[in-house]
Amino acid sequence: MKKIFLAVLRRVFKVLFRIRINGHIDCLGAKKLLIIANHESFLDGVLLGLFLPFSPVFVVHTEVTRRFYFRLVLSTVDYLAVDTSNPMVMKKVIKLLESGRPVVIFPEGRITVTGSLMKVYDGPAFVAARTGATILPVRLDGAARSCFSRLAGKIPRRFFPRITLSILPSTTIPMSEDSLARTRRRKAGDAMRRLMQKMLFESRPKQTLYSGFLDAMSIHGRSYRIAEDIKRPDYTYGELLGMTLALGRVVEKISMPGECVGILMPNMLATLCMMIGSGARGRLPAMVNYKAGGQGIRSACEAARISTIITSGPFIQQAKLQNDISALESVRVLYLEEMWNDFGFGDKLYVFFRQIFPAGVERDPDPENAAAVLFTSGSEGKPKGVVLSHDALLSNIAQIRAVIDFSPADKILSALPLFHCFGLTAGGLLPLMTGTSLFLYPSPLHYRVIPELFYDRNCTVMFGTSTFLSNYARFAHPYDFYRLRYVVAGAEKLAESVRDSWFEKFGIRILEGYGATETSPVLALNTPMAYKTGTVGQLLPCIESRLVPVQGIDKGGMLHVRGPNLMSGYYRCDAPGALEAPMSEFGEGWYETGDIVEIDDEGFLSISGRVKRFAKVAGEMISLDVVEKLAAHSAASASHAASTKSDGARGESIVLFTTDSGLSRETLVRSAKTLAIPEIAVPRKLVRLDALPLLHSGKVDYLSLKQMAEAAA
Repeated sequence: MKKIFLAVLRRVFKVLFRIRINGHIDCLGAKKLLIIANHESFLDGVLLGLFLPFSPVFVVHTEVTRRFYFRLVLSTVDYLAVDTSNPMVMKKVIKLLESGRPVVIFPEGRITVTGSLMKVYDGPAFVAARTGATILPVRLDGAARSCFSRLAGKIPRRFFPRITLSILPSTTIPMSEDSLARTRRRKAGDAMRRLMQKMLFESRPKQTLYSGFLDAMSIHGRSYRIAEDIKRPDYTYGELLGMTLALGRVVEKISMPGECVGILMPNMLATLCMMIGSGARGRLPAMVNYKAGGQGIRSACEAARISTIITSGPFIQQAKLQNDISALESVRVLYLEEMWNDFGFGDKLYVFFRQIFPAGVERDPDPENAAAVLFTSGSEGKPKGVVLSHDALLSNIAQIRAVIDFSPADKILSALPLFHCFGLTAGGLLPLMTGTSLFLYPSPLHYRVIPELFYDRNCTVMFGTSTFLSNYARFAHPYDFYRLRYVVAGAEKLAESVRDSWFEKFGIRILEGYGATETSPVLALNTPMAYKTGTVGQLLPCIESRLVPVQGIDKGGMLHVRGPNLMSGYYRCDAPGALEAPMSEFGEGWYETGDIVEIDDEGFLSISGRVKRFAKVAGEMISLDVVEKLAAHSAASASHAASTKSDGARGESIVLFTTDSGLSRETLVRSAKTLAIPEIAVPRKLVRLDALPLLHSGKVDYLSLKQMAEAAA
């Protein structure tokens, strides 16, 4: 009778929730089997009990057994009721595992209220490490959108959403050899957290940007208000779909399949839609950096073999780019306002039809195809075109979501430029693909306006560079960021003074991350669950790393990485249009970052600086980042940047550029003694500037400073 009941229930669930099961179980013969899963709803235990091919014992909280309807469901399975406040309870689970019964446990200990992974308890991890059990991760996806979840607010809920069970390869957690039991338990818990984050990432669907956008729209609904910019206060998913289809059609009419088309547009939702739409129609959008100047734009067009650029007339006038555009002799510049005049009845009919039936728009829906070309800043020479695939961009978004809980309850204000990878991935694509509300602002330089907008629009998430965050803190009212949950800093090293000022003035801890355009861009990130001051956090899920020793540098080494978010390759000016694969001494699939990095025993990364940001003074390797840290200690309120110049006697000498007119070498020597920095790192030449030259991203323009250093007497 029990078997018949379960078979009928299994069939009902399969029909109502359109259950999909991905993967296969590779550990049926394991003597000690621990099944772990994320906890999305009250349905989770039922789903695992119905669709796992064995009869496990479920570990449940005693509170659950006090409710009649839960006792009714539990009567059909074997379970062990535990009280998590009892420190001895895990001994029962260990005994159960050692008896040979498969055990199901939810390491979060509670149903998620964010839609993302919540706190992972150390107990289940310690049990797994103590017993040497085989761990089978199972990802539940979709149950959180049912009426049996604990989500609220803007997160959509349906009676019968599609539910997917993804079964990942089995693994184990080794027991730490540390002498303290408390440390062993904590390390096991960290390993379990990383395992579950990896599980969330690896169970992601393989999609293109367009199909990912459609998937998000199907989850949240066409009428869901997802974004705004300065042109309109609200856009629904349906309206963005129409814009994407129309702009994709516009680009298609003036280009050939596979052609690299330049997009030189402001920070507006139309820019994002044009990128997604043109990619869906078989074109390769290149996000042109309009802050690079005439020579920089020409170099970018040359490297990627761009023959056509689409832009906006009013934007060119407002940004004063007329001279830069007129200098593009071999490039056709088309203005979007004029192109709309050729958008005829047939085009409008196409958009109308495809809005009703959006599937099938893509010419080649392969996630490995190139999705965008972004250009490096050119701070160390001519800019390179970085080719990023659909899978690389969406993988990075999935990696970020696996470690930090962005949700529809949040609202992101992004002022970072879309031609910069940090701004495109985190500030543009991530909100659209996850249902997180987005306010796209045209410039990060409006230091007084942006804090006021955060206050007025009730924003909860901010992305920025150290330079931008410093200026926002300077002009913001202490209450402007009262709704802010997360501030994520990247693109340049976070100054300690900025970190301190945000905590002192707003009570907010800045989450510093690290990455590169070549990695879509995020490699490592501090999160609320794994944070260490002075580091850039732990590597994101499924990113491998290797450190290569560098002569003259004692600590750390050159960082090489491999992961699904890695670029497809470069376009360079010396070989226009030819895709050059990333290079590393470890072979194909690895990328040499050029950064000197230390990784501690907990996996946290500390960036010492770029190899090119080291000076060889009298045979000693000196980090220019250390020199800047020394200057910041001496004059915290000023801005400083170090560069080098050739020196016949010492090889190289250090030049410090500073906005502090009173800073002297004697002051720096005293600070060096306080910080235990060798005197050889104290610059002999100081140059005073009114302001440091900056790139569009907020980074210091070290190429200009290098030229100024060589010219300094």
